[in-house]
Amino acid sequence: MEPAQSEILSNGKSHDLGGEMVVPMKMMQEEDVFDDPDGALENEEFLPSGDGKKNIHFTDFEGKTSFGMSVFNLGNAIMGSGILGLAYAMANTGILLFLFLLTAVAALSSYSIHLLLKSSGIVGIRAYELLGYRAFGTPGKMAAGIAITLQNIGAMSSYLYIVKSELPLVIQTFLKADPESHLWYLNGNYLVVMVSASIILPLALMKQLGYLGYTSGFSLSCMVFFLSAVIYKKFQIPCPFEEFSANSTAEHLSLNVSSHGHEYNNGLVHEDDCTPRLFKINSQTAYTIPILAFAFVCHPEVLPIYTELRNPTQKRMQKLSNISILVMYTMYFLAALFGYLTFLGNVEPELLHTYSRIDPYDTLILCVRVAVLTAVTLTVPIVLFPVRRAIQHMLFPTKSFNWLRHIGIAMVLLTLINMLVIFAPNILSIFSIIGATSAPCLIFIFPAVFYIRIVPKEDEPMNSVPKILAACFAALGVIFMVMSLSFIIIDWSTGGGLAAGGH
Repeated sequence: MEPAQSEILSNGKSHDLGGEMVVPMKMMQEEDVFDDPDGALENEEFLPSGDGKKNIHFTDFEGKTSFGMSVFNLGNAIMGSGILGLAYAMANTGILLFLFLLTAVAALSSYSIHLLLKSSGIVGIRAYELLGYRAFGTPGKMAAGIAITLQNIGAMSSYLYIVKSELPLVIQTFLKADPESHLWYLNGNYLVVMVSASIILPLALMKQLGYLGYTSGFSLSCMVFFLSAVIYKKFQIPCPFEEFSANSTAEHLSLNVSSHGHEYNNGLVHEDDCTPRLFKINSQTAYTIPILAFAFVCHPEVLPIYTELRNPTQKRMQKLSNISILVMYTMYFLAALFGYLTFLGNVEPELLHTYSRIDPYDTLILCVRVAVLTAVTLTVPIVLFPVRRAIQHMLFPTKSFNWLRHIGIAMVLLTLINMLVIFAPNILSIFSIIGATSAPCLIFIFPAVFYIRIVPKEDEPMNSVPKILAACFAALGVIFMVMSLSFIIIDWSTGGGLAAGGH
């Protein structure tokens, strides 16, 4: 792709957002390339420039990534630690209701990507925050940047929470240590800080994002291994199952037996709990939609992957997105189904903890824990890069790259996230609150309103079907956000869920 010529409109520098754009949209779709306001924002390239003389922005080079690899990359962006909470979500909705909700959220995510791609094609911008800037000026950029920051901080917090909860169990199993010994290396708070400082921070300090992409394949492979183990264990664990040892596992049980109303007899789950439910509604059902929405958020990464795609077209990228969502949809449903069928009403918010109730020294589950820990640890630096870029756009839009600022933002973010992980009651609080706020914005509201604002009225008037659908889509996002937050607040006020420090 050739650099933008002087006659092409440069976002944020030589046009007035308050007026109508007069550059022909067809011409902009083919030629416009975004220049940052001073041409000197933090380097966002995925691969270093060949001559080292010019900072190549991610929209300034010809995409060379194959279709198959791009499917893999977007799938890895979609896949996250939310898969560990889906069995619990199914336990609180039933199989059919969960399948309906999962299908609906996946389809809506695909439609929202369509809106993003069409808006991006019209104005030639392939960065989420800058679509907001083109649509609404600085307020639009700030809103998108804040939503991306909250969303990715929530994702990183959930990843590190897994490190906090699972790494002590792995070390305990390896060393055959007594969980009640209070050794420092069995304290998850200490361990998550050590992992952040020794592994995540050095990777997050890399100037370029491209080299971190080599960990994507390995991370996704670890999650495939997790899914395979969940399916295998379904046929190995009987129902009712027997607790391994109440004394040795009590410290790690976040599931309070009395609060779930399950009956136990000499360590056995009651027979009545071994029947799967097709439909189920309870106080925890309110958490299901936010968890599902959080699991499908990949929108900040869609446009950079679009930029890297070989022979990029809107149709080709939409097909790529649909395939990636379908693959992740299948993995999500299988992980939820077999995890739920294994433990039914006794499944915990974090699925791996449930297996330790049966045998905390199980070799396969130990390997799964190591795989998941590796995957989520290597994913944190990748998720941190878009947050740092959003902060750059919001707070330092005219500053050139600076190592002190680059390092400082990363250290502040990791410190904040570690505090959140240490003091948050459990992983579901992160999924539900973040999913109920930033996820509706990134999936529903922003793509729709950006589309309505960016697509010229001459091409699609406000009473046209596409814009009416986009407006309904935005309204759906607002309704979803209000309802989800209302359910959570009601659950808090009644002493359930997060208010009780439980699920």
